[in-house]
Amino acid sequence: MNRGFVPGESAVRRALRRARDGVALDRTEAETLLHARGSQLEELLVAASRVRDAGLNAAGRPGVITYSRSVFVPLSRLCRDRCHYCTFATVPGRVPAAFLTEDEVLAIVRRGAELGVKEVLFTLGDRPEDRWAAAREWLDEAGYADTLSYVRAMSVKVLEETGVLPHLNPGVLTWTDFQRLKPVSASMGMMLETTATRLWSQPGGPHYGSPDKEPALRLRVLQDAGRSSVPFTTGILIGIGESLAERVDSLFAIRKVARQYGGIQEVIVQNFRAKPDTAMAGMADATLEDLSATVAVARLVLGPKMRIQAPPNLIAGEFALLLRAGIDDWGGVSPLTPDHVNPERPWPHEDVLARHTQAAGFSLEERLPIYPEYVLRGEPWLDPRVAGHVAALADPVTGLAVRDTRPIGRRWQEPEVALVSSGRTDLHVRIDAEGRASDRRDDFDSVYGDWEALRTEVAAMPATRSSRPAGGLRREFSAALLRAESDPGGLSDEDGLILLSAGAGAEISALATLADDVRRDAAGDEVTFVVTRNINFTNVCYTGCRFCAFAQRRTDSDAYTLSLEQVGQRAEQAWSVGATEVCMQGGIHPDLPGTAYFDIAAEVKRRAPGLHVHAFSPMEVVNGASRTNLSIRDWLSAAKAAGVDSLPGTAAEILDDDIRWILTKGKLPTSSWIEVVTTAHELGIPTTSTMMYGHVDNPAHWIAHIKLIRDIQARTGGFTEFVLLPFVHTNAPLYLAGIARPGPTHLENRAVHALARLLLHGRIANIQTSWVKLGPAGVLDVLRGGVNDLGGTLMEETISRMAGAENGSYKTIADLEALAHAAGRPARQRTTTYGEVDEERLATGREHDGVWRPNLLPLISD
Repeated sequence: MNRGFVPGESAVRRALRRARDGVALDRTEAETLLHARGSQLEELLVAASRVRDAGLNAAGRPGVITYSRSVFVPLSRLCRDRCHYCTFATVPGRVPAAFLTEDEVLAIVRRGAELGVKEVLFTLGDRPEDRWAAAREWLDEAGYADTLSYVRAMSVKVLEETGVLPHLNPGVLTWTDFQRLKPVSASMGMMLETTATRLWSQPGGPHYGSPDKEPALRLRVLQDAGRSSVPFTTGILIGIGESLAERVDSLFAIRKVARQYGGIQEVIVQNFRAKPDTAMAGMADATLEDLSATVAVARLVLGPKMRIQAPPNLIAGEFALLLRAGIDDWGGVSPLTPDHVNPERPWPHEDVLARHTQAAGFSLEERLPIYPEYVLRGEPWLDPRVAGHVAALADPVTGLAVRDTRPIGRRWQEPEVALVSSGRTDLHVRIDAEGRASDRRDDFDSVYGDWEALRTEVAAMPATRSSRPAGGLRREFSAALLRAESDPGGLSDEDGLILLSAGAGAEISALATLADDVRRDAAGDEVTFVVTRNINFTNVCYTGCRFCAFAQRRTDSDAYTLSLEQVGQRAEQAWSVGATEVCMQGGIHPDLPGTAYFDIAAEVKRRAPGLHVHAFSPMEVVNGASRTNLSIRDWLSAAKAAGVDSLPGTAAEILDDDIRWILTKGKLPTSSWIEVVTTAHELGIPTTSTMMYGHVDNPAHWIAHIKLIRDIQARTGGFTEFVLLPFVHTNAPLYLAGIARPGPTHLENRAVHALARLLLHGRIANIQTSWVKLGPAGVLDVLRGGVNDLGGTLMEETISRMAGAENGSYKTIADLEALAHAAGRPARQRTTTYGEVDEERLATGREHDGVWRPNLLPLISD
């Protein structure tokens, strides 16, 4: 190991003093303390113990060291990686089969359940089918699309047959993978191991040739776990060739993710032990002094709230030393199965572990694979599908395992009733008159992640201001305008930024005039609109979008869910007043099965067969696909068969993950949004495209987003329109936390609508504005600057109204036509895909002005 710099005696004493005084350590001080030995190491251990004890006191379990009684199921020992110290991963010829069978898995777990085991640790190599034909063939013969589908299926079997709680450790996972596996597990994990990229990228390094060991990739897994509200175990492996500075960097990286998302439930500090018949067989083991110093520094860096573990079978019996170093957990210990990763080092018996723990002045208590803090928090950390299994084994007061309880199998299934009416179902009516009950949801301080970490991140970003003071045309602006006139869709980023900086007066007028000329060529003079009804079937959601004021906890006073009957009734009402479309979106309700979306679409088609079903954002599509374990393509095909005609291209916000992960804790990444819309287009399902702007983004993001939409359209041709959505700040959590700005300026709204018209010329003919967000004056300005579509009558609009928009929740046909006429242009009612509306629909719409108005009850006389 490269120990890096060697600090002087005074530097170690100074760092020890700061640790003793409870001062936060910087990286240099943390590295310095890793050199502590002898009496200085003893001082370090005392400081770390003090921090650990404070954390246990705060958690309400002073002096309690935890462990999990578990069984270890090596679902597959095949792996696509080639770690140079590993004996777990092997080749097909050395194992009876590529995977354990269902019977083998259940046999292990049933024996464990008889011994009171409450955790099953599923461990396996990373995506073995990508490297080994034997793995691919086994999965094909068994009927599984991939390894994770088999992991999911075995987890369900274990829950139903034994009640033992799965802790999944299948290696590198994507955001989408977490959505698939969260409903079938209590917790998950993956060791970070190290952030030292050179150990992965350089020949001879322990991770060289292992694609899943890239540190940046593994850090992304930790982040996606937090974004998905998955209680997650991670850790570092010390003594594999990393420097002490790199070791410290790994701890600080874990701390950063833990603070951002709150999802890291436990950090393991594991010491390297050389194994025969490996490339690193001759490498010296990490010493126990090194291990204890690292555990102590980890405790000081990660703080009192973090649970820290050292595997008890790798410490050569030095239980007291590790307890003094600041651990508060011994990890999973099995009374039945060996540690398949370190089979040469057996687990200590539970009574031995308890005796050593008590000798050090602590008591030993059993926990579940999900740590007590997350058990007690419940949603969103526990999926409703496994919450009952956890509750059957957890003490409702402490969150620890109930003593002497044996698990029993319980049904794992989707709710039998997809949608049940609950809460403030009349919110769409009362929002205009009464407003929302509170300006924020009750879990404001926790559901969105750490606000302070977010403030720090946003503060380092470039300024968002794009416009200039009023004046004449700048030379560079005139030049950019000329280039836009000759080739609107081919504008460079530089020219786009210049045009977005348009000052009031001459510049914005010139830009708007050009955009309107281009609009006239592309879409004509008609201002189009659709008679539609929004049906937001639930606002219960725990995704943690920081811009969203619509989402509520199920217990919040503004929360609601519509029944299937209510959805169908509202669709019938819409049809009766001339609607040609319903637009349906909702929160990601934790109880909602993935098939509920099909039921919703089918109910609308049953009640109003002529309505175009414009439904389900890409986030909802991914949610549905994950919960049904279908591919995006298969889920969309089923949705189309159920009655979905097109998708709203919402959930796009800004298609740049650096911005997305500020706007939202847990929404889908850019790549998933693109996958959904392009797959929909391939299946003949058109979508809209959108951009929400004016929060923490800047004009460069707007240009990149619009160009990405343009490029997708060039490939698929499936976008019907581009919709610009200014950020409504009033009740948005990101604004209430003092991080986002109060939406875009009026000048920016005009400029970005105009630029969208230019950049999308030749690709997307229809540019839509949001009357809900802009209001009449803003709408008129953008109608004179490139916009040709007003969206819809809506009939009910709750999402923007909950955020604080003040332009009402519906527009009549007459209202929309008046806006078009005020801009000096004719109006035309359209279909969802911009076709002509038949005479019957036009006549019915005219009769009711395109809005559902509930009839008053008749007076009853005596």
